[in-house]
Amino acid sequence: MRICNLLLVLSAAVSTSAFTLTSSKDVSHKFYSALASSMDNNDGEMDRRSVFSSAVKTAITTASIFAASDALHPEPASARLEPVNRPDLLPTAKGLNVIQTEKFLTAGQEKRLNSQLAKLEQDTGFRVRVLCQAYPNTPGLAIRDYWDLGKEDQKDDKYIVLIVDQFGGKGNSLNFNVGEGIKFALPNVFWTRLQAKYGTTFFVRDNGIDIAVTNAIDAVVQCLRSEDQFCVNVPEQVSMKSLGF
Repeated sequence: MRICNLLLVLSAAVSTSAFTLTSSKDVSHKFYSALASSMDNNDGEMDRRSVFSSAVKTAITTASIFAASDALHPEPASARLEPVNRPDLLPTAKGLNVIQTEKFLTAGQEKRLNSQLAKLEQDTGFRVRVLCQAYPNTPGLAIRDYWDLGKEDQKDDKYIVLIVDQFGGKGNSLNFNVGEGIKFALPNVFWTRLQAKYGTTFFVRDNGIDIAVTNAIDAVVQCLRSEDQFCVNVPEQVSMKSLGF
């Protein structure tokens, strides 16, 4: 699994999922399915070498398809979209940690997250930002300059950007971009589990997109404030003290 580069994410209006979820198990399954199918269809007339050769060709073709798909965009909901760069959608106020071009959070939730993330940065140096959008209603590339993140010559890489977009209910709503300075503290497996716990269409449907966002941010903050500053599992319970309050 991998985490998307912020420049690539924003150049597509932050339209792609943060992770590639296709695994080698899919290719392996296709291989053995092809092997079994070839044996059944030939009623023993094809010798073992021919069956194996046919299955290998099928598996190689399958693997090539997966590789090509992965090189473009990993999921159906992640189709290539036109890049967006709209600084006019940015707030006039500077220094906000939460920006909503699509109102997923209440005013109270937005205020709490802004304060929570400001205090986290002050206490730990970790920068966490949240962008709520509904493509194409997004600042897109313009967000980089507003938050000063994801630039090639940037030395401060201890940042996390959560991009919230429901994509019409067809994909995971929580997309994370993680700087290199975060990946040791919160490795890829953590983000995969966080997405699976709070970003699915089922969780959002049953609990609301606002709860998905606040729960995800609370989990991240608790991990970054922990004594070890390290997590691979999503915290089961979050206390106000663990959030810095």
